[in-house]
Amino acid sequence: MTDKASAPPGKLLQVLGVAFCLAVLVGNTIGMGILRTPGEIAAQLPSAPLFMGVWVAGAVYALLGTLTVSELVAMRPRSGGLYPLVQHGLGSYPGFVVGWSDWLSTCGSIAAVAIVLGEYVGPLVPFLAGHEKLTACAVVLAFGLLQWRGIRIGDLAQQTTSLLKALALIALALVALFFPSPMTSVAAVPAAADLPVGIALIGAVIVAMQSAIYTYDGWTGPVYFSEELPDPARDIPRTMIAGVLLVMVIYLLLNAAFLSVIPIREMAGDPFVAASAASRLFGPRGDTVLRVVMILSLVASVNALVLMASRVPYAMSRDGLLAAGLQRVNAGGTPVPALWTSIGIALGLIATNTFNTMVALLAFMFVADYAITFTTLFVMRQRHPDSPRPFRVPLYPLVPALALLGSLAFLAAAFVNDTANSLLALALVGISWPVHRLFRRNGASSPRTKRLQR
Repeated sequence: MTDKASAPPGKLLQVLGVAFCLAVLVGNTIGMGILRTPGEIAAQLPSAPLFMGVWVAGAVYALLGTLTVSELVAMRPRSGGLYPLVQHGLGSYPGFVVGWSDWLSTCGSIAAVAIVLGEYVGPLVPFLAGHEKLTACAVVLAFGLLQWRGIRIGDLAQQTTSLLKALALIALALVALFFPSPMTSVAAVPAAADLPVGIALIGAVIVAMQSAIYTYDGWTGPVYFSEELPDPARDIPRTMIAGVLLVMVIYLLLNAAFLSVIPIREMAGDPFVAASAASRLFGPRGDTVLRVVMILSLVASVNALVLMASRVPYAMSRDGLLAAGLQRVNAGGTPVPALWTSIGIALGLIATNTFNTMVALLAFMFVADYAITFTTLFVMRQRHPDSPRPFRVPLYPLVPALALLGSLAFLAAAFVNDTANSLLALALVGISWPVHRLFRRNGASSPRTKRLQR
């Protein structure tokens, strides 16, 4: 049944709470990365202390970013992710670039996660085997229909799927740590692994940090729903901080569990450490156990991504930077045209098999968006020093400066290691300029757009 609470045209419902924010952060952050990335980090740093230290450092970067973004959100709580923060602080075009790249990359992420979910379902449901694209499209459409009914149903689905995901991952870690299977003893004690030294060690740490930062990416999830919370100035900072700490605990538990089952030298370069660990823990049943854990994890991710994707074009449309119809909201608090446009893009990426290209192309822009947002805080402190700030980032300017420096170092490393996609990402920014001018010109007569241009 459709939610009875009604929303005026262009308005969202303030019906979400702290539990939803934690659920969307966990759902958006914890995905395939934690089950694949450990092998990449171990290959760079074949040392258990350094390996675990990278996971802590990744959480520290996320916490620095969380504190920085929290001040901006508390000053101007609007749904739409990082876009409204940058648009307010730096202007129309920088905001458009952030919103444009965020929207497209989130749609690409929906497609990529749905395809992987289809691949994992196939062996468990034989009649779906070989139909990964159809399964992925069905999953995306199912969540679209679910969220079409209203945000309350989307909220319930997110809390349920994220809770199941967290419990499944924690259970997997605890089994490995405290109830090891006799099969885990087949691993011989490894010889001492050689660590790089000097400049090579610094380079290895930077590359390993790239992988960790990717795996922690998603901590901004609650920001997409800022104006749908009764008290965003209080709820956003505490849920993002608590959420990052919760994700860190889960990641540390899982990686400690992997190390207890697989020597780090064997882990190095393994493209799917979780599968290797599950096979040692559960034997022939390991594949089934891992597939169930993965399906729970990916379902929560798809729901979170679909929820988030719809908020970005809604916010941009409301500011006259995308088609006016995208800001329409139904009685259940769902921006329906923005929802189905986002789903349409995701389905197109699945059908054309271009989602991996889109995600790889825009991975550079994820962190670039962070860098632009962190810069926005410095600009706002300079231009509006006396504006009310319900939340102030502690140890300013150290905290945002460290977050910004971390982002710039990441971008530099990404440019060196993946120059082609980094250049293509910059080209996409160039393409956004005429698109921005087109929508701004077409919406220039609206009162809201005139206010933005002043």
